Amino acid sequence: MAIVAGLNSRTPALRARVTALSWRLGPLELAVALGATLAAVAGTIGADARWLPALGKIVVSRGEIPDGIPWASAPSHGWHNVPVLAELIMHGLTSAAGDRGLLAAQVVAVATALAILAWDLRRAGADELGGAVVILVAVVGALPVILVVRSQLFSIVLFAVLVALLRTEARAPSLRVWFLPPLFALWSNLHGAVLVGLAVAGAYLVFERGRRHPLEAGAVLVASALAVCVTPALQRTPDYYAGLVKNEAARRGEGLWAPLSFTSGFDLLLLAAAVVLIVLAARGRPSLWEAIALAGLAVLTVKTARSGVWLLFLAAAPAARSLHFEPGRERRLSAIALPVVVALALFGLVRGPLSTGAGGQLIDETLRRAHGTPILAEAIPAEQVALAGGRVWMSNPLDAFSHRDQRLWLDWLAGRPAGDAALQHSRIVLVMRNGEPLKRLRRNGAFHPVGHDSEAILYVRGP
Repeated sequence: MAIVAGLNSRTPALRARVTALSWRLGPLELAVALGATLAAVAGTIGADARWLPALGKIVVSRGEIPDGIPWASAPSHGWHNVPVLAELIMHGLTSAAGDRGLLAAQVVAVATALAILAWDLRRAGADELGGAVVILVAVVGALPVILVVRSQLFSIVLFAVLVALLRTEARAPSLRVWFLPPLFALWSNLHGAVLVGLAVAGAYLVFERGRRHPLEAGAVLVASALAVCVTPALQRTPDYYAGLVKNEAARRGEGLWAPLSFTSGFDLLLLAAAVVLIVLAARGRPSLWEAIALAGLAVLTVKTARSGVWLLFLAAAPAARSLHFEPGRERRLSAIALPVVVALALFGLVRGPLSTGAGGQLIDETLRRAHGTPILAEAIPAEQVALAGGRVWMSNPLDAFSHRDQRLWLDWLAGRPAGDAALQHSRIVLVMRNGEPLKRLRRNGAFHPVGHDSEAILYVRGP
């Protein structure tokens, strides 16, 4: 009887704990967990990811920043290496856990960015279910950014931090606005999308803060622009960013710089998500600075589709403000579903990223046959070769090389006849099975296959 009485006496406390737990585990938390789970279960290592740890490894081993790209035979001397911090972080991750380390970083970045976004939606007055719907729409529209591990993962987090900070300052101006310069200094050492963040911050400082406190807004904007140059390249940092935005892929609108396309399934999802959120945001009456920033990001998205994630993130809060649903029992469902989602995310992390490049054995065979000579390879296997300690003719970062070599490599990647001249730079060629270079290479009698796996084929010159 005493035991029963004791249990009965504790029942109210247990019920209170369960109620508190169900309050915390709501639809917004479930939406955040779903986004992170997608990254864990379907995550892949894309181009523009492995060159960072490859350079970080060299920086650590030499104790200094190298001149140009050491593993490339194409001239790259004089390239200003800005994202050294990102290189060191990625090197630490791959050294500890290989590709799983990169996937873990992507999952953490996605989860953190969406959690910050959810926090911002709550502060903006969005209801739980409406906010969850908006986050899910943003996740669907930004699937390539969510699923493919690239150096952009740093900007996913920092852009969310920026938006949350700007909205907090718009509601209640304070000295926290001076967090912007150190934020941009950190961001500039990690990823080039800092320029997008600086433009969005500029919209707030000029069209919101500047109307009431023009001197303060101007000082913060100038300090933020200068903070972007607080990198190992210092005064040469603007040259790095000029080369980044003027590389041949950006000029041609190819690869990561491709414009919005009506023939791409992912781009159609992005377009649909952007239209939905912009329409909802218009109903939510965004402030002047938000409207101007959204317009600028919409133009940028049309020009470069991968920039659409910034548009979706910025539109989320005003869009969520215009959505209202009747409260129900969705929190109980979230409390039940969340552990399942977390379990799936852990499964994805343990299994590792999906395969998109050459297998380890084929990379080893490639290095053995090359004997230290440069290898001509597509973007992903080229970065794999570099990370494994081999040499390539050229690879990412594309802007480190001359425009002539950039054009030649891009022509070869696209399977254009003009790209055949790239074959003169190597006797070893590593191509993907589904790539355009393989189609051209099969017509070239000077090369024959000597190895393959499910994703890539190795060719050598000669009989």
